[in-house]
Parts: sequence; C-alpha cells; structure tokens
Amino acid sequence: MRQIPVDTSTAQVMAAGAAESKVNRQTGEVQTDRETGAKLVTVNVMFALEGNAPEILAVTVPETGISGELAMGTPVALTGLVARPWENEFNGQKRHGISFRAVAVTSLVETGAKGKAA
Repeated sequence: MRQIPVDTSTAQVMAAGAAESKVNRQTGEVQTDRETGAKLVTVNVMFALEGNAPEILAVTVPETGISGELAMGTPVALTGLVARPWENEFNGQKRHGISFRAVAVTSLVETGAKGKAA
C-alpha cells in the first residue's frame, strides 16, 4: 500500500480528545498492528497550517505509541505521520479516502508543569 509522508514541522497540532480503541466494525474486536501485534487506537487531532482552515484528522497509532495526557487542546507531536490512500467496494458502491497513521502521538505538555490546586 502506498504511503505518503506528512511534514508536520510547520503545523500546529493539538489533541481533539483522548485516544479510543480502534474497533473492527464487523467483529467488535480491537484491531491490532499486523507486524507487532500491538493494539491500535485512534486519536483525533486538530491539524492547522497558517493561512488554511484547521482540519480534524483521525490518526491511528499503536497503543504503545501514546505518551502523555491527550486532553482536548493539548499540543502534540506526531512521529512518523503518513497518509494512506484507500479504496474499497461494498454492496456495489465504491468508496475511497485517505487514512492517517503515526508511529507515536506525544503530548508536548510536561506533566510536572501543571498548576497546583490552591
């Protein structure tokens, strides 16, 4: 399958929510990485380039690639982000799109830097 590397160096990237298990819609099972066997999760991120409207991307990442808290609005780094064009046919209808996959999603907020309760 063709993979297109995505340059995130000039983008502002923030978590749009916590990671959620990637579940096979037909079987209900949590999907796993074919090569490593690691459980897969989906992280929604806001991806914004200057001069363009921000977009919400659903990024698939191995569960082991999640580090730090991914609360709404947390700045994150996407390691090894690639775009994968896909196409399938179901009930005679062709569908196509682009999926996103990363090696890791890392919070850029230091856990020790959070404010303390007064």
